[in-house]
Amino acid sequence: MTKTKNISTDYLKELLESKDVKPSFQRLSVLKYIIQKKNHPSVDTIFKALSKDIPTLSKTTIYNTLNLLTQKGIVTALTIADNETRYDFGEEHHAHFQCAVCGMVFDVKVDSDFCDRDFIDGHKVDEIQVHFKGVCSNCLNKNNTFLKH
Repeated sequence: MTKTKNISTDYLKELLESKDVKPSFQRLSVLKYIIQKKNHPSVDTIFKALSKDIPTLSKTTIYNTLNLLTQKGIVTALTIADNETRYDFGEEHHAHFQCAVCGMVFDVKVDSDFCDRDFIDGHKVDEIQVHFKGVCSNCLNKNNTFLKH
């Protein structure tokens, strides 16, 4: 997991308040986790990570927080695999790559002209999700048998 720079509480509060979201401790904690870890976490991943430091945290609180953050456009819900929703905070347009071996999801840069379109063939675009599936470089390096396919 790669980490970004340390995110200040003031930045998180301003971000939430700018979208009319009350910055509760749980909301700040969930958002900080998503931004800092950049691991496209599921609800279970967030719960396991945060419940150690916040023993009163429930999965329901995380679900509700993520639903609110998604509705307000602060995070994006990713449905790459049919049975799991992951969450992403990205200020820049990007696609995602999921490894079929380890399950990790990576950000992939894409042509910004493709993602910046408000209309395509007369249709208004509200959301664009592009994802790729395959075997990541880490797994390829661990097991060269994938290179033969």
